[in-house]
Amino acid sequence: MGGHLGRRVVAGVSGSLGSLTALHRAAAEARVRGAELWAVLAWEAPGGDIPHRGGPCPPSLIAAWRRMASERLDEALDTAFGGDGPGVPLQRLVAPGKPGKVLLAAADRSDDLLVIGAGARGRLRRALWPSVSRYCVARASCTVLTVPPSPLYQALAAVHRRNVWKLPFNTRELAE
Repeated sequence: MGGHLGRRVVAGVSGSLGSLTALHRAAAEARVRGAELWAVLAWEAPGGDIPHRGGPCPPSLIAAWRRMASERLDEALDTAFGGDGPGVPLQRLVAPGKPGKVLLAAADRSDDLLVIGAGARGRLRRALWPSVSRYCVARASCTVLTVPPSPLYQALAAVHRRNVWKLPFNTRELAE
């Protein structure tokens, strides 16, 4: 997947708050290293890999899924950096496949730096959803930097839980 021969910082992007935090860190690392930033978004067809195994799937549908993934990457980059961009050379990559495999294929050189969000760390979440960061750390041939969730993420998650459970909100907590 790599065509450019310079130094690269590859960042996994999904549009989540954790991936945006990792994308900011990747841009900072690219600035420090004088490297090119690769923003990578992996996408899978609804229902898994069935269309790619020869099942009936119109090419126009696959093109629509690819276009939606590309729009999601553009939206994530705009959310992260606005119109100014990251301040380093940027390559966008949207590829079909499992996120871990796509990221490892993009960061395929030993001098690459792969930056990904560490994600949530709860036992239940780990049991139900496999961790892309763990997959990459275990299998990468390059250095992997896992970025923990922003402290803001914890506060937003707490507010979300309050809303879901319809708990009263005490405004005095904001002053503390």
